[in-house]
Amino acid sequence: MTTPRTTEIESLPQGDVALLESAVAQRLLSSTELARLGYTARDGTPRVLPMLFHWNGAEVVMSTFAGAHKIAALRERPSVAITIDTATAPPEILLIRGRAEVTDVDGVVEEYALAHRRYYGEEQAAATLAEVDRPGTRMARIAVRPDWVGVLDFQTRVPGVLAGAS
Repeated sequence: MTTPRTTEIESLPQGDVALLESAVAQRLLSSTELARLGYTARDGTPRVLPMLFHWNGAEVVMSTFAGAHKIAALRERPSVAITIDTATAPPEILLIRGRAEVTDVDGVVEEYALAHRRYYGEEQAAATLAEVDRPGTRMARIAVRPDWVGVLDFQTRVPGVLAGAS
């Protein structure tokens, strides 16, 4: 049975940030699917990178180790797009646009550890974190606060059918 709130969310146009409250978005934000981060490299060409992520309720947070080329590129051109999707039929797709805020961190980014626990379980995460959490480890925290959200499930939300689907 559909509640009035669910119906209200399903009728929102693509681009409305309230779509983050939809069942599809919530499922994907808590899943172990990779986020695909789209950004513009320093040479002006597009890039897409699959990355572990953590949703903190307000931001999609990813991280990388100091020295990665994407850090400078994101600082120069912070406008990004993120896709989180399934390979099932029909697919479920969460599209997010926003601005990346990059923060240098001494040690391991907290959300990096949280993402590893969600993706790989406590035992594997502990082993991985023990390998990287060493003196001198430097990382960058990449936080994206959504300012445009799209949801496609190919059942109730189909590309091009809803207003604002661009």
